[in-house]
Amino acid sequence: MIGFIGLGIMGSRMAGNLLNAGNELVVHNRTKEKADDLLDKGAVWADSARKAAEQVDVLYTMLANPAAVEDAAFGEDGFLEGLKEGSLWVDCSTVNPAFSRKMAEEAKKRGIRFLDAPVAGSKIPAEKGELVFVVGGSQEDLEEVESHMKAMGKAIQYQGENGKGTSMKLVINLMLAQTMAAFSEAVSFGESIGLEKETVLETLLGGPTTAPFLNGKKEKLLAGDYSPEFPLEHMQKDMQLVAQTAFEHETALPIANTTKEIYALAKQQGYKDQDFSAIYEFLTNKK
Repeated sequence: MIGFIGLGIMGSRMAGNLLNAGNELVVHNRTKEKADDLLDKGAVWADSARKAAEQVDVLYTMLANPAAVEDAAFGEDGFLEGLKEGSLWVDCSTVNPAFSRKMAEEAKKRGIRFLDAPVAGSKIPAEKGELVFVVGGSQEDLEEVESHMKAMGKAIQYQGENGKGTSMKLVINLMLAQTMAAFSEAVSFGESIGLEKETVLETLLGGPTTAPFLNGKKEKLLAGDYSPEFPLEHMQKDMQLVAQTAFEHETALPIANTTKEIYALAKQQGYKDQDFSAIYEFLTNKK
């Protein structure tokens, strides 16, 4: 039996792919309604994180931030007190490396194995089982859950010891945030000097300077429909984790810190629940 805690935009779809692959699954989420589709497909509901953990040998968590992970692990009916000795906790949440290493140590104290295994990808890749797992921890532990990850993703990239998976995820999201902001500013500039937005988009997206993922944001920018695939508030949170980690390692990131504050301002202006590509709307002041 596999456990899954955290059924938001990403977690619900990842759990669904585990079910589709024929796995028995017990799930828990703070809001039970988000589990309804999974329960209809055969998942078992657990009333608490601990009750979910007590039934499984492998537990996945996909939660919003370090505080949410910590609460689910150590709070009232936390899952760390429910997991059996020798079981494996796989945290797919985007957190900071120091936090992942701390969770690995807390798990080890209880005889529990731990992998930090955040994913690259958003709503649509999660639905299609096309996520990329970046993993830190024991290679033997990774081999044990490789079939699960293949059901949820298209690639597994082993990074090294605990904390290295989370480290790589922050590198990836740093590039995503900066690229989206720079692209949005370029499109806005083109419009301001008299070019048509669609023409600017098609020209940039067909050229060598544009990251491939931006092709998936074209229709959002054209239609002004920023229904969330990766909410802006989550990107702002990830940029804060980047800044925190850079400070811990005495690394200067001037471009990253400017970008972080741009997303923070957009969040303050009411864009937090929209897709992070709504940074274009914020930069063009169209709300």
